[in-house]
Amino acid sequence: MAREIVLDTETTGFDPKTGDRLIEIGCVEIDDLLPTGRTFHRLVNPERSIPAGAIAVHGITDDKVRSAPRFREIVADLMEFVGDAPVIAHNAAFDRAFVDWECGLCGQPPIATDRWIDTLALAQTRFPGMANSLDALCRRFKISLTERSLHGALIDARLLADVYLELKGGKARRLDLTTGPQPAPGMEAARPAHGTRPRPLSPRLTEAEAAAHRTFLETTLRSTALWDAV
Repeated sequence: MAREIVLDTETTGFDPKTGDRLIEIGCVEIDDLLPTGRTFHRLVNPERSIPAGAIAVHGITDDKVRSAPRFREIVADLMEFVGDAPVIAHNAAFDRAFVDWECGLCGQPPIATDRWIDTLALAQTRFPGMANSLDALCRRFKISLTERSLHGALIDARLLADVYLELKGGKARRLDLTTGPQPAPGMEAARPAHGTRPRPLSPRLTEAEAAAHRTFLETTLRSTALWDAV
């Protein structure tokens, strides 16, 4: 598996085309489906007020982002962190729309569409007809939500990294014992040949022990036919 980036955003609303803006972005780096410990997290000044309905979801107020950098001031750091890795998001079309919009406003080429991986689509394929929100998936996979009272970009990215691991096979995939080093083509290891032992091993049972065993069989069992056949 290659390096991947799990990403989440918080915004002022649902649609950047109607004036909504990105106000927080959080990224978690994973390698072979496990977090490396490297993260990227920024609050972003949206250059507009935040509606009360949005504040009720993520708790980010105008005061919290008033002195935060604009997206154009953090986009270079963001793109450096993401690099050329695939980007995993839950309901990826939502996050991609805001990231693309913000990139467009500051002249930054967007992340290519084919690099986005949507965990909502993965979950819907695995659990058709079931609730597949991030919260529902955390509960289904027994991922703790105790540290999360409100939505937050970095907290949700960390939760999503755990969910993504489970959607890709879970911790059990780490126990796969069939993926060790394989010989190069044409260099398959020869199977060891086993033939008749050149010198039979001497019996380790003494004559006295053999006699005691025979006595036990004759006095305890009704028939020794099975033993005699061996």
